[in-house]
Formats: sequence, structure tokens, C-alpha cells
Amino acid sequence: MKHHLIRTGLAAAMLVAGLSCAWAEEPVVIGAAIAKSGAIAPYDEGPAKAMEIAIDELNAKGGLLGRQLKIIYSDTKSDIAYGSTAAQDVIDKGAQMVVVTCDYDYGSAAASVADGAGLITFSTCAGDPKFGPSGIGPNAFTMATGAPGQAVALAEWAYNVKGWRSAYILLDTSIAFDASFADFFERRWKELAGSEGLAGKDTFGGEDPQIASQITRIKGLAKQPDFVVLSSFPPGGASAMRQLRAAGVNQPLLLSESWDGDFWLEAVPNLNDAYLVTYGSVFGNDPRPQVAEFMTKFQTKFGARPVTSHALTGYSVIQGWTKAVEKAATLEADKVRDVLQTFVDEPLLAGPTTFTKDTHINMQRDLILLEVKDGKPGNVIDVIKAHEMPK
Repeated sequence: MKHHLIRTGLAAAMLVAGLSCAWAEEPVVIGAAIAKSGAIAPYDEGPAKAMEIAIDELNAKGGLLGRQLKIIYSDTKSDIAYGSTAAQDVIDKGAQMVVVTCDYDYGSAAASVADGAGLITFSTCAGDPKFGPSGIGPNAFTMATGAPGQAVALAEWAYNVKGWRSAYILLDTSIAFDASFADFFERRWKELAGSEGLAGKDTFGGEDPQIASQITRIKGLAKQPDFVVLSSFPPGGASAMRQLRAAGVNQPLLLSESWDGDFWLEAVPNLNDAYLVTYGSVFGNDPRPQVAEFMTKFQTKFGARPVTSHALTGYSVIQGWTKAVEKAATLEADKVRDVLQTFVDEPLLAGPTTFTKDTHINMQRDLILLEVKDGKPGNVIDVIKAHEMPK
């Protein structure tokens, strides 16, 4: 009897040990419900590849909580309505954290499914402030520098550095990001230049950007604005831009991160006087060593530079989430969320990152200011950030 009990005890111990080893050998699965095809794919491609770089580096150092990391994908096809299906797909395949598209409108459905399933969910770079507790739920975070921060940084640069005093805002009503960008630009600009500094504002629909009437209103102003804020994104925004230039509206254009890269430039030949803020330069001339080093790693692994510098945010999603998991010593969403909400200027590739219980997005990080000149992008003008957010 005694020998039987000993054998039974040993068998049980071996079974437990075996299960523990099996658990340790199972990878930690990150599910990416993102656009692998369609109009939004250029914004998700770089972040996805950057996540793979970060995962490779972590796995080489032993992984996360003693387990290797693995990323799986489900293509949203740039279809807002398909986001929830893609999120459920990766969850059904074992995702323990879900990454969604680089936009609130295109990523919120997937994020809502993940949040509802009790999982941490990150957008690589959704810039609308609603991406978080207010618009999705407590487990939703974005690695973006938000649209308000981008807009304020540009407004302050236009006023303080360029000395411009008159602005015209042309807003594409397609997505929430552009509405936030235009709103915060207007608010900060009026603080700087006064209400009289806004020469006018108008809207258009990005899906069918015929802006002849908007152009007529701009050209009919008694005094022409110093510059135009084009709050939009390619490809629809590029069509609007081409119409502006063809009609002789040649004032400088101020643009958000949505215009990063050069994939859209063929639509507006020989473009000049266009200025955009974004996370970094993909053209090999970023002045910040950590960004330049990352771009070299990206090109070495994939044989080409990222399409846009949103890749920096993809890398930072893995950086930030795994730091929180290691500190929490668990994958449990509640505990990981609590750690994320203690981040204060946490050093990540996308910039110092702060999260609170109510705010899961950053506003006042460094942004690189790029110029398009003679049809060529990537002329580095400055590194700027928002200094004073509107009251």
C-alpha cells in the first residue's frame, strides 16, 4: 500500500510537472485584427512588421514570462464592418492581447470585441481621443500621439516660427481623427491669432472629394489666407489636394500624420509647400539616433523601409504591453491594465508614454516636421511638439 501511494504521488507530481512544462512551452499569442488589404493597409503594414521585429527581439531574450511570443493575423480588408469579425477570429485562435487598426473608426469595432472579452487591446496609432475608456472601454489603449496634439503642434509652429496669421481649414468628414484634428487646430489657432485669424472653414466628403464649390469660396475671400489646413487623408484627400493646386490655391498646406510616406504623391505631381507632422522620417534622415537605428533594423529584416513611420508605434505597442505584463507578472488584463495606467513618461520608441485611468492616449510627444518640396517628401524641417493644449 505504501509503495502504491508513493507511485501514485510520483505520477501525480510528474503529471503536474508535465502540464507546467506544456504551459511554459505554449506561446503567448498576440492577435492582430488589422487591414492587410485595402485603402487602410499602408497605415497597418509598417506597425505589423515592427511588431514582428519587437517580438523577435524579445523571443531571443527568452520571451515573456518564460514563454515565446507569437503573432497571428486576421485581415479586416479595410472594412469598418468587418473589424468585429476579425477580432473574434484572432480571439477564437487563442489571442491573449489584441492589436487593431491605426484609426478609431476602422479599429474601434475590433477593439470593442476584445475589450468585451476581457482582453487588453491596443491600436497602434488611432489618434482620436475616443480610443480608450470613453469610446471603447477600460482595456483599450492607443500608442498614438493624438490628433489634438498633432494639430496644436502645427498651429504653434505656424504662428511662432513661420509668422503666419491667417488660416483656412478644409475638413474631410469621413473619420473622427480628422474632425478632432481640425477642431483642436481651430481652438489653438484662435488662442494664438484671435478669431480674426481664421479666414474660413469648410467641409467635404473624402469618399467623393469634388471640391469645386469649396475652392470657389476660398478664392472668393477678400483677403487670401496665409495657409490651408487640409484635414484629410489619401486617397480621397490627395484628390482634393490636386484640385486645390490645379485651381491655383498655392498657399502652404498643413497636414497630419495621415500624409506620412510617399505612397500617395503620384496623385499630386510636383507638389510644393506641404508640411506634415509624423512620428519619424522613413527617408533615412531622421536626426534622432534611436529612430535611425530602428529604421536600419526594419530595412535589414524586410529589405525596404516602412511605408510610413507609424511602424514606430507598432514596435512601441509590444514594448509597452510586455513591460506591463512583466511588472504585473501575469497576463490577466485587470492587472496589466493597472500597470499600464501607472506609466509616466515611460521611454518607448514612439516617445515618452503616459497613461492614466481616464486617458489611454498621449498628446505632447515629439513629432518630426517634414516638407514636400518639388514633389519629393522627407525634407526634415524640425522636431516639434504641442506646448499648450487648448483650455
